Amino acid sequence: NSNIMSRLDWVTVMLWLVMMVMGWLNIYAAVYNENHTSIFDLSQRYGKQLMFIIAALVLAVFVMVTDNKLWFFFAWFIYGFFLLLLVLVLLLGKEVNGARAWFDFGAFGLQPSEFAKFATGLALASYLNSQRQSYNTRTMVAATAIILSPALLIAVQPDMGSVITYFAFFIVLYREGMSIWVFITAILAAVLFLLTLMLGNLPVAIGLLVVAAIALIVTSGYMVTLKAAGVMAVAGIVAYLTGQYVLDLDLVLIIVIAVFLSGIVYAWYIYRQKMKNQAVIYIFLLCGLLYLFAVDYAFHNVLKPHQQTRINIMLGMEADPYGEGYNLNQSLISIGSGGFTGKGYLNGTQTKFKFVPEQSTDFIFCTVGEEWGFIGSTVVIGLFVWLLLRLLMMAERQRSTFVRAYGYGVFGLFLVHFFVNIGMTIGVMPVIGIPLPFFSYGGSSLWGFTILLFVFLRLDAGRTEYLG
Repeated sequence: NSNIMSRLDWVTVMLWLVMMVMGWLNIYAAVYNENHTSIFDLSQRYGKQLMFIIAALVLAVFVMVTDNKLWFFFAWFIYGFFLLLLVLVLLLGKEVNGARAWFDFGAFGLQPSEFAKFATGLALASYLNSQRQSYNTRTMVAATAIILSPALLIAVQPDMGSVITYFAFFIVLYREGMSIWVFITAILAAVLFLLTLMLGNLPVAIGLLVVAAIALIVTSGYMVTLKAAGVMAVAGIVAYLTGQYVLDLDLVLIIVIAVFLSGIVYAWYIYRQKMKNQAVIYIFLLCGLLYLFAVDYAFHNVLKPHQQTRINIMLGMEADPYGEGYNLNQSLISIGSGGFTGKGYLNGTQTKFKFVPEQSTDFIFCTVGEEWGFIGSTVVIGLFVWLLLRLLMMAERQRSTFVRAYGYGVFGLFLVHFFVNIGMTIGVMPVIGIPLPFFSYGGSSLWGFTILLFVFLRLDAGRTEYLG
């Protein structure tokens, strides 16, 4: 259709093509084999990546010739189909690096979690479109369930890197009316998480008590604060004696129990005096203390030792250059050795001698940094920023809630993958293992991102057609 082609965002298409070619060239450099110098050698990863690129071109054309109504009316069917695949892969899939996340087809594998992202985006957009006149708490809870259902199935595999990317869809909920306080709460939770790991839960718990006391003084005065402190002190003595000498509980848990017990008494006083501010402060304090205890417990009892080590390394609390920190250490050496202009294409010593594990997949940016240097790295980052800005612009010009919501989902997924992947190679994010879109080796990743992007491009090209 000539009208569709004329309205297609060709700038974004060119960005996609350029990044795929750059990714292919970097994969060739990352796994270069002197015995197989042809970049078209299908026995090597770079040859296979070329086949993946050709298949991606076919997928892009296929998506562009479909009718927009296909994605609108079959959104839930597509979502259900990929949820089924996520269940089947747990039963029939092949285990790779400790995760049962792949269907094995001989020389190739297919990872359904990469395709479930676009399916989740469609289902979420369809649901929000149907509820656009009545966004409320029930709507947001249901939307959250749509997001977390595939994420939980992926967590069972387990593939925690992919799970994290699904939180990108909360950007969609914020754009469509979710309260800003949800994001503020998430930021506070992240800050408390880091402080708990770096300082320990007891100092942070004391800090929360001090903050609550200051807030109470500011909003209610000294007398109310003293009454609250007195009630809490009595409850604290009871909780401490019981927890320390009878139940042998953790000190932070004792504080949580003390706050809870004092809250039962203090809630009656707050109710009688109709003090809403004090109620909010108390709820903040109790939830914060419960969260601290949960973080401490989860870190030491849920996360595996190597995951704990990776987080500690990222926070600078532990050095393990020959163990769990090896990947990050070699990544930093590789990127740093590139200097301003890089060592030149195919001249990366860290790359040639394979010091960086997974350098053609999760750590592909190391090859960019070493061989292309600061200039090349800036170009790659600039391309991603340009793509993200294009996606935002396209999302905001939509008439349909369905297309706008899906567009923000696409934007969020690319943003999280870009930020986390490059962040982990330079040490500002923990090593969790997610691909860099269009650069990392792999058919599932490339095809998944291509479908994700081109469904949005097709919907945008038909933006004059209102999808109600």
